[in-house]
Amino acid sequence: MITKKVNSVTEALQGIEDGMTLMLGGFGLSGIPENAIARLVQLNVKGLTCISNNAGVDDFGLGLLLQKKQIKKMISSYVGENAEFERQMLSGELDVELIPQGTLAERCRAAQAGFPAIYTPAGYGTEVAEGKETREFDGKMYVLERAFKADFAFVKAWKGDTAGNLIFKGTARNFNPVMCGAATITVAEVEELLPAGELDPNQIHIPGIFVQRIFEGKNYEKRIEQRTVRKRETTN
Repeated sequence: MITKKVNSVTEALQGIEDGMTLMLGGFGLSGIPENAIARLVQLNVKGLTCISNNAGVDDFGLGLLLQKKQIKKMISSYVGENAEFERQMLSGELDVELIPQGTLAERCRAAQAGFPAIYTPAGYGTEVAEGKETREFDGKMYVLERAFKADFAFVKAWKGDTAGNLIFKGTARNFNPVMCGAATITVAEVEELLPAGELDPNQIHIPGIFVQRIFEGKNYEKRIEQRTVRKRETTN
């Protein structure tokens, strides 16, 4: 059995260089690869193009890379709760490509499956479609969107094994699975890393063939963007 296990986040990120294109899983702050992002900050790599649903918040997630001006371009579906992301975008300091959320997911999935492009109806007749090929299918117009090309994909899973098999939990099962295998090298960080064969095959979401490196992460904060609670009801 080929093992995909590496001993640390430092080893997992070997080969990262300035100017690379990175995919980073997660939705808001849920399921983001916290350890990988922290290491990218430490490495101080510059000129990055980051493909992610959003850019975290000002002081967490990809917001940490934005603070240090390590990201040259963001490819995402919305600005989210990140005021620094908004400021850099409006000031022209950051190149931003906003993509419909479903299209973002499918461009990842196309790269994962080895397809060069997809046709989608999302964005037809808007600025999203400007300069792109369009085509009619069964009386409906579609826009050609090319699959992403990334150097590294960083994903976060709940459990994994040394063969690279992954199980995601809750909302973390969003952009993480479609980014596995969608880049030249996929790095998975997991909360619990088990020996190969310990995971129930029926529970595995992503097989190890899509993962090149895996390690057990540490000190997950799992922050919540906006905590909303209801006042406690009292009874007399």
